[in-house]
Amino acid sequence: MNAHIVLAHPEPTSFNGSMAKRALSHFHSTGKTCTFNDLYASGFDPVEHDRHYPARKNPETFVPLDQQRQAWKNGTTPADVIAEINNLQNADLVILQFPLWWHAPPAMLKGWFDRTFPSGGVYTSRMRYDEGYFTGRKALLSVTTGAPEEAFGPGARGGDPKTMLWPLHYSLHYLGFEVLKPFWTYGVQGYGYSYEDQHTVERRLADALDDWEERLLGLTEEDGLSFPGWSDWDDAGRPLVSSAKEF
Repeated sequence: MNAHIVLAHPEPTSFNGSMAKRALSHFHSTGKTCTFNDLYASGFDPVEHDRHYPARKNPETFVPLDQQRQAWKNGTTPADVIAEINNLQNADLVILQFPLWWHAPPAMLKGWFDRTFPSGGVYTSRMRYDEGYFTGRKALLSVTTGAPEEAFGPGARGGDPKTMLWPLHYSLHYLGFEVLKPFWTYGVQGYGYSYEDQHTVERRLADALDDWEERLLGLTEEDGLSFPGWSDWDDAGRPLVSSAKEF
């Protein structure tokens, strides 16, 4: 299994950075090819903007999706986007490593989605879902939180993890990925705020890194989460009663 790891955390020595490095080390030590993009360290621009397209289709008005389609057709898609698409194409597994901020991923990762998956390039009106561009590849979210595990769940104080990750999971499914069950590391407390003494935190996070590597060892045997596909909808996109799926 060849992998591509995307890290979305501004501090490379953070626990998120350690998680990404452990995964990178794991794949290299097992003889796999693994590429790595630290979005902050690489200076990735997460903002889709007309500055990325010197040759504009419409100099007067910037229409992002229309411009993405034209650039793909003309071979002028920005170089940083092409490089990342190549990394994704060459990987059997994509890992997105990030902290949960305000019940969602950092804006950097949302911007990575906005720019890395251009309209007309990696998706079209039909090339989506179970007929998506990245069909045959797996995707896994590895997420950290500040609050402890007990605070998360439907109706809990920290919110429902499944609900908070749904937009990312569904977007990955939209692109054709087989989406694996996420890996959560809870209670990664920030500076000046702690639920436990420092020694306990350090020991628990060291165990979490080991659990993470153990999870990586078994990924080839895992089945993905369940999502609907083209055969589950009518022409208007409504679910067919006979094939409705819970996801």
